[in-house]
Amino acid sequence: MPRPISVRIHPEAVRHNLQLAARSAVGARVWAVVKANAYGHGIERIFPALADADGIALLDLDEAVRVRELGWSKPILLLEGVFDAADVATAVAHRLTVAVHCDEQLALLAAAQTTRPIDIQLKMNSGMNRLGYMPDAYRAAWERARAIPAIGAIGLMTHFANADDGAIDWQLDRFDAATADIPGERSLSNSAAVLWHPRAHRDWVRPGTILYGASPTGAARHIEGIGLRAAMTLSSRIIGVQTLAPQDTIGYGRTYAVEQPMRIGVVACGYADGYPRHAPTGTPIAVDGVRTRVVGRVSMDMLTVDLTPCPNAGIGSHVELWGETVKVDEVAEPSGTIGYELMCAVARRVPVEVDGHAAVRRESEEEVAA
Repeated sequence: MPRPISVRIHPEAVRHNLQLAARSAVGARVWAVVKANAYGHGIERIFPALADADGIALLDLDEAVRVRELGWSKPILLLEGVFDAADVATAVAHRLTVAVHCDEQLALLAAAQTTRPIDIQLKMNSGMNRLGYMPDAYRAAWERARAIPAIGAIGLMTHFANADDGAIDWQLDRFDAATADIPGERSLSNSAAVLWHPRAHRDWVRPGTILYGASPTGAARHIEGIGLRAAMTLSSRIIGVQTLAPQDTIGYGRTYAVEQPMRIGVVACGYADGYPRHAPTGTPIAVDGVRTRVVGRVSMDMLTVDLTPCPNAGIGSHVELWGETVKVDEVAEPSGTIGYELMCAVARRVPVEVDGHAAVRRESEEEVAA
């Protein structure tokens, strides 16, 4: 039989989180962000849960085509826009809305011979300093876009640099000043702004990580009480037990020395499965539903846990690496990263289960999608 590790996807949690996002921004329409294959959850797996969204936003053209082929008839937004003339043709064929953040993209659209106009989201660089027109160049870009026959509706968008720590007014003020008398629907809010900045909600919001139950700040404590549900559970089982005496050490590098008699469990999960190698001693983990801690260094295929809080646990006991009992951000934060990365980085060798469906190997599923 295969190793006991698996990742389970919960589409109903995505549906719940999407509804929560919509309630947080009453009156705004919702772009459900499914970039990076739905943050590692799999677009096909969660697609039925997106029915209440007003549109779907993503990065890859291939993913946009997949969404259309799944039967999505509402808007699809390419968040980085198009990169060459072939992309423009595909965008027209599949009725995609495209972000436009530079003159080169405007030139591609100006040169296009299209059978129907392409709706765009004209992006402003209001302070993130990645993509978009500077505020003082934005009106001229909008004027050029308006004059291009291939362009249909022009939406106005920007992206916040630090909505997770509360400081967005400076970007909002820049955006509002530069677009004061420019018509068009506005799209500003990422996940953090959806939850905490109603001034930024406008016509459309773009929730991403909160759809999957993770915190926009990377800290689980910041979303306590909001009601988000984990859309992914990484679980395994204990495959070995050791009883150690004081001064015994655990794992590579002997980084943890036992201070008193202690039982540890060996879990079939390591950094080759997508668990962070740098998770320190003390990182939370759950055994048979009881929260405990990782001890010692994470190995390629195994890690060790303190069984003191769960004396009845043994070989075969269920282990939740992250999910509803242990939030993904609780694992990510002490490892110096964020929940987004862990969800996206579950290894291809880990079988995937979807609520109500049998487990499948990730490699096989991706080959089919390709």
